[in-house]
Amino acid sequence: MSTAPFDVKDFRRALGQFPTGVTVITTLDQAGNPVGVTASSFNTVSIEPALVLWSIDKGANSLSAFENAKHFAVNVLGSDQVATSNNFASRGEDKFANADYRCNEYGIPLLADCAAQFECSTWAVYEGGDHLILVGEVQAYQHQS
Repeated sequence: MSTAPFDVKDFRRALGQFPTGVTVITTLDQAGNPVGVTASSFNTVSIEPALVLWSIDKGANSLSAFENAKHFAVNVLGSDQVATSNNFASRGEDKFANADYRCNEYGIPLLADCAAQFECSTWAVYEGGDHLILVGEVQAYQHQS
């Protein structure tokens, strides 16, 4: 991942790739297995430094994976990715069995054909009622033109 300063205009264009209001957040659990959840609670916090946030229900099966993760990715879904959203919103099954993805240098799954992706290191985790709020510092991003 590059630590060079972001092109602010391009970064804002990437953040604007949120047509469906739905993301899939991915990370690895403590055993190194891929974990993913559908989330619509994605928002920009800051441009400098580049910070984004999302929240996860405290009752989620994957809570501990995200709460303890050093890295995660925000995969912003396009309007044609309803099946992907539904897959990662389900409980219990191997959500990655039929998913098209590659892993970044930290092993974090990056889903294919997303409108945008933000590769993050965990900046902070905050209490938010029945949710945890996770803030990530964007280390790398990409988006469709």
